[in-house]
This record gives sequence, C-alpha cells and structure tokens, in this order.
Amino acid sequence: MKGHIISNSTPNAGFDSVEQLKNNTSSIAILIATFIVLFGAASMFYFLQPYFEEIHLERMNTTWGITLVILGIVLLTIKISFIGYILFLYLRYKVVDSVTDKELPLCTVIVPAYNEGELVHKTLHSLAKSDYPIEKLQIISIDDGSQDDTWEWMKKAKEELGNRVSIYQQPKNKGKRHALYRGFNLGMGDVFITVDSDSIVKKDTLRVMVSPFIVNENCGAVAGNVRVLNRDKALIPRMLNVSFAFSFEFIRSAQSALGSVLCTPGALSAYRKEAVFNCLEDWISQTFMGQVSKIGEDRAMTNMILKQGYNVLFQRTAYVYTNIPERYKNLYKMFIRWERSNIRENIAMSKFAFTNFRTESKNGTRVLLLNQWLKMIMAYPGIALMVFFVFTYPLLFISATLVGILVFSSIQAFFYAKKHSISEALWAYPYSIFYAFTLFWITPYAIATAGRSGWLTRDLTKKQLKEQQPIDVVPVTITS
Repeated sequence: MKGHIISNSTPNAGFDSVEQLKNNTSSIAILIATFIVLFGAASMFYFLQPYFEEIHLERMNTTWGITLVILGIVLLTIKISFIGYILFLYLRYKVVDSVTDKELPLCTVIVPAYNEGELVHKTLHSLAKSDYPIEKLQIISIDDGSQDDTWEWMKKAKEELGNRVSIYQQPKNKGKRHALYRGFNLGMGDVFITVDSDSIVKKDTLRVMVSPFIVNENCGAVAGNVRVLNRDKALIPRMLNVSFAFSFEFIRSAQSALGSVLCTPGALSAYRKEAVFNCLEDWISQTFMGQVSKIGEDRAMTNMILKQGYNVLFQRTAYVYTNIPERYKNLYKMFIRWERSNIRENIAMSKFAFTNFRTESKNGTRVLLLNQWLKMIMAYPGIALMVFFVFTYPLLFISATLVGILVFSSIQAFFYAKKHSISEALWAYPYSIFYAFTLFWITPYAIATAGRSGWLTRDLTKKQLKEQQPIDVVPVTITS
C-alpha cells in the first residue's frame, strides 16, 4: 500500500516469508500465462483473418446478419464515445484542498459492525489516530446484533480509547441501514462520515472528506477513495485492486466534475447533516417491490441527496483501505448485492433525473444514468449473442473476446501504471479474463432476482462460530 500499511509483529515471520515467496512465484506464473493467452489470441485473430472475413461476408448476406453488424458498430461507437466523455470530465476534476483546523466543523463518524471480529477494533483505532481536532470529532460504533465476538472487540477498543469512542449494541440484527439510522440520530456533528468496520483510514482522511462541505455550500455528500487492504493475501484482491483504482480515481473523478457521483461507497462516505435528515425517514422506510430494502443503503442515500439538488463529489486523496472477498463464492455474492442495488437505484434515479431537480446543468447526470441503463438493457441480448457465437463460431468468439480484453484492459492498466505501479497495473488483464469468463452472469442474474434483499456475505456458519479465537489485542499501527 505504498507506505500505508498495518504493521503487526508476528512470531511466524519465517513462515510468512515462505508463503510470500510462493505467492510471488504464483503471481508471476499467472501473469505470464495471461499474456501468452492474450497474445496467442491476437495472433490467432490475425492469421485466421481470411476465415473471419468469410464469416462476415456470409452474415452480411442475411437481414439478421446486417442488423447484428450495425448494432455492434452502434454499441461500440457509444462505448468509445462514453469513454472519451469520461476522459474529458476526468481531466477537469480537481481535489478540494484540506481546510484549516479552525474551519473544520463538528464531525460524527459512524461505524456499523456485523460479524466483523477483530477488524472493527483496528478500524476504530485508525479513526482515533486521525489528525482531526479531538474536540470536534465524535466516533460512534454500533454492533448490529453480531453472532461472533465483534462486541467484545468493540468493548476492548472502548477500554483503550476511552471517551474518544462511543459504542452501542442493537438487541438483534436489523441490517446495516438500521445501524446507520441509529448512528445518524445519535450523531451531533454537522457532517456525518460512515466507515465500514473492516476498513482502515489514513491519518488525514477525515479532514479531507469534510473539507468540500466548507468550501461548497451546495455539497451534500462526498465519496472517499476505496483501495484494497488485503491485496497481498490472495489472487482475487490483487486483481481487484486495479479495478477499484480505475473505478474510483477515474470514473468517480469524472462523475465528480459533474457534481453527480452516482454512489458514495459504504467503506467511506460523508454527508451533510441537513441533507441526511431531509430524507432520513424515506431512506429507512424505502421499499422495492413491496418489501423493505435491506441492501444498497449507500446508493439509496446518494440518490436521495442528488434528488434534493445537492452536488455529490469525490475526494481522490481521502483514502480508505478495505477488505474484499478472497474466494470466488464470496466475491460473486458481493457483486450480486451491488448489482441488485444498482438496478433498484437506477429505477429510482430515473424518476427524478429527467425533471428539473437542480438549477445546475443536468445533462451530464442524465448521460451517466443512460449509460447505466444501457448496461442493463443489453444484459440479456449480450448473453444470448454469447451463447450463439460459442456454439456456432467458437474460434471467432474466443479470439475476439480476448483481443477485446487486451485492448480495453490496456486503458485500465495504463491509467494505474501512470498513477501507481507498472507491475501492479498488469493485473488488469487477468482480472478482465476472470470477469469475462466467470462473472459475466452477474447482471442478468441480478436483474432476475432484483427483489431479493439478502446481504449474502456476512452470516457465519456453526463451524466459524466454534473457531472464534480468544481476544489477544495486538496494537495496530498505520505508518505514512
């Protein structure tokens, strides 16, 4: 994490070194294999060009073939045009500089926790180490009826941090939205910051998050910059680290230039108190298809604040490092939850985005929403075309898909290499292959099951409960 790591002494340093060596060797092998596959596909595409041209001419002799080619050209043109538009907005983006201690308002940080164990202890310590004036900072953590030892770790943090932290316990698990709702009502700050209980913030993150509210009276919410905390522990987090950086530092920077970041992430978000209380009751009682919404609380709050006419911004220098799933099963469950939320909130946003919801320009916001809708609309036709080409022209499908990955992943890789590390940027390519062949079904499935509200990733099995370790606190240190 380039100087922003959690350092704990461990008696297993030798074992960890061996494991690290194995991981590095495996990583190099995976990257080499990835580029062999990609450049092999590009070579195959080149040498089989006459065969592919024959297929193209064959299709052009049929009405459906002509329609398919035209549709493909139109979609590709739209995609490239949108990327160009996002690049234009990205170049206009500017970070809001941190204000002075005197200008900083009273701030309430809310940390909801459920089955988080020791991680919540580390989160609270990282927040307490912030360089935000102590007299202006209120930290609240709420245990949402955890089944594990989360509450014990919260009490341990309370013992160590004293009045710096206030902790509360829900009588039973009611969901993250209800834990946040309680925190909002307990909070005394003019600005609320929400932080996930498996996340670590940098020392200056809180003040960077709050500053836009001081310099921009129309700022209603701010999104933080989410990076992967456990990226060195497993293959999936390592791959997703590049994707996260691109999603936040490129996409959200562009959205921020319009004052229309579409989602303030659960890992780190800030809200103006007035904007929150203007919609709090609608937010807590929100329903979808007749059922109370238990997911997507971050995107829902963002939507409701945008609807009030406020700007929603992104602070690229406000870093939070958060754990993400290390196994495929947990990863796809997380993606399903996110995608269901996007579907619901795209519908909700469509109800106000084309009205006169704010005095500033609204066209850019509408373009962002239309791009979201295009992804949803093309989900099922895309799957149908994929199945068709897999069975009729498998060589064309595989080679064209991999060549497309090589081209479009290079955009992410170039961006990450320029901002961070060239070696880490290479993980954009295996992640794109991984997503294209193992996670392509997420959006169609989420559309078909959009009415479901399960969290999916935090429940513990009986075996996990038995494996809970006794609390032995190891101090967490964030070095910068």
